[in-house]
Amino acid sequence: MFRRLGTFWLLAGYCSLCTLAATAQEVVHALTGTVTSMNPGKTIEVDTDDGSEVEFKDLTKSNIPLEFEKDLRAQAASADSFNTKGAQVIVYYFGEGDLRTAVALQGLPSVPLKRTIGTVVQFDKRQHLLKVESTAGAVQSFHIDPKTVVETAVGAVGGRRFDPEKRDQVRVTAAPAKGTETAVFIYAK
Repeated sequence: MFRRLGTFWLLAGYCSLCTLAATAQEVVHALTGTVTSMNPGKTIEVDTDDGSEVEFKDLTKSNIPLEFEKDLRAQAASADSFNTKGAQVIVYYFGEGDLRTAVALQGLPSVPLKRTIGTVVQFDKRQHLLKVESTAGAVQSFHIDPKTVVETAVGAVGGRRFDPEKRDQVRVTAAPAKGTETAVFIYAK
């Protein structure tokens, strides 16, 4: 009797785990680049800021559960409605390698953007100010606001959730401003 009861609970536990796995959410990541080709409903090609060319499948099933911050989703357009070839964008996607699916795209300012690669020297969370020492050795400051998008090891997050450590490696894309530039995208993996 106890053996059958144990088998029943083991089977029930296994089925529960399978159900949890089936309802797992896709983690949404982000990268920046320029849209080079669009085939609505099928693919989007982007020349990324790191120098690679990436082809994204267009998300066709809207019922896929996504781990995608509500604020980030609100400031982007769905992948199937974005149609501006040549635009500088943030692409929100899930998957990796050749199996990436675009969820949404967010246009970046149409001004020349400044890109800095370097190491975090200081982060003032109260002032929302990031100081980065570039690979050339110059220290630059960037304002982080709620619309700043940060790509982390656990997906894309809003700028106010960003909490880097000293000596973290980052790639910052910023919009020019009077005084301190505002970071629009930070790659911080």
